[in-house]
Amino acid sequence: MKVDDAAGVEAGKEMDKDSESNKPSSAQNNPDARSVQRTKSFAFRAPQEQFTIQDFQLGKIYGVGSYSKVVRARKKDTGIVYALKIMDKKFITKENKTSLVKLERVVLDQLDHPGIVRLFFTFQDSQSLYMALESCEGGELFDQITRKGRLTEDEARFYAAEVVNALEYIHNIGLIHRDIKPENLLLTAEGHIKVADFGSVKPTKDSQVSFLPTLPSDDKACTFVGTAAYVPPEVLNSSPATFGNDIWALGCTLYQMLSGSSPFKDASEWLIFQKIIARDLIFPDYFSEEAKDLIDKLLHTDPAQRLGAGPQGYVALKIHPFFSGVDWDNIRSQTPPKLALETGATEGHELYHAHDGNGSTRSSEASGPVPRLASIDSFDSRWQQFLDPGECVVMISTLKKLQKLTSRKVQLILTDKPKLVCVDPAKTQKVNTYGMDNQNDLSIVVTSPTNFKITTFSQKR
Repeated sequence: MKVDDAAGVEAGKEMDKDSESNKPSSAQNNPDARSVQRTKSFAFRAPQEQFTIQDFQLGKIYGVGSYSKVVRARKKDTGIVYALKIMDKKFITKENKTSLVKLERVVLDQLDHPGIVRLFFTFQDSQSLYMALESCEGGELFDQITRKGRLTEDEARFYAAEVVNALEYIHNIGLIHRDIKPENLLLTAEGHIKVADFGSVKPTKDSQVSFLPTLPSDDKACTFVGTAAYVPPEVLNSSPATFGNDIWALGCTLYQMLSGSSPFKDASEWLIFQKIIARDLIFPDYFSEEAKDLIDKLLHTDPAQRLGAGPQGYVALKIHPFFSGVDWDNIRSQTPPKLALETGATEGHELYHAHDGNGSTRSSEASGPVPRLASIDSFDSRWQQFLDPGECVVMISTLKKLQKLTSRKVQLILTDKPKLVCVDPAKTQKVNTYGMDNQNDLSIVVTSPTNFKITTFSQKR
């Protein structure tokens, strides 16, 4: 990828310096990918393009992390919809995440499996790095569990089998995902599983992935990553990561599909960890014996003895009685379960789910009456200082003078609380904050990606 030296951002340089030599070629299945970039020893399938963010019409926010946001983005000239991952260069450099971002890009570029989200192309500007990923219009598996309360055993078997199929591929090429959970298992519009979010991926020493970046010395395989409820006990004891870590997370995910709740759920991370270490596992009465036995074997305390990670590998996992009747050779051609739509949604409407920076999840209803519609300026890291933990910018409007608020030109930042922050853009200084204790007192209507109307309702006292 060609580097914009004028940007002076190390994150962009590190991601792209290894592919400065380009050789034009057409990219398959992607009208926007005009060239395949090559080095003497490596060719990127997903090229670095010279696009700008203005080339896209931004839609709903799919997810928010500590240094990135994923947004539904439609390419204006082709009409193709992507899940656009937008990463803050300043944060990446400050937190020494450059090599991890580069690793995610290299890994996604080389993964080629129908059960894994595809990376189509990347681009960058002075502030952000962008990855154009496959958009999964069916939302998250988490959404289906939440909307249905819990899944039937047939539904859980279908989804679990597709996850097993993808994990077998991931492990066979020497990668440990390290963050398997319902929120990272996306669904196509038809309802097939796609494994997403390779930001925590760990290559093994025998990995078949080429062109791996050099990771920081403190980023060993025993580094704690992932989400508390799905972390295996050996990781809590600082043991190196193994394929068994993903198998444990699969067991937790299957339990959650069938029950509606993770197996070690508790009031705090510390209590969750205590349950995991003690393997405090209780099966509901309605679990079948086959389901109990499979989950029990997936959640074995010894990672080497977990079904799928043992001496017989995935063969032992796929012949388990729970998967009886699964056609492993034609797994992606089977008819998926019917998707449960978001409350109030109809066929064809966008489905999405939002995450805060701590890895927790909030349903779209938790965002109050504010639709999560992305604007370009909302991804500027300058505004983070005005937000509470887990709070996200929905959009920003630049205004002249609001006589009732201030005599200066101000910028209004609308958050998902909902809250309105009045900022002096010249000094990046907060002028005032407006919010309501009762959300019913504040009505916000988003009229376009750059405009919104606010109405307050106050009672006379």
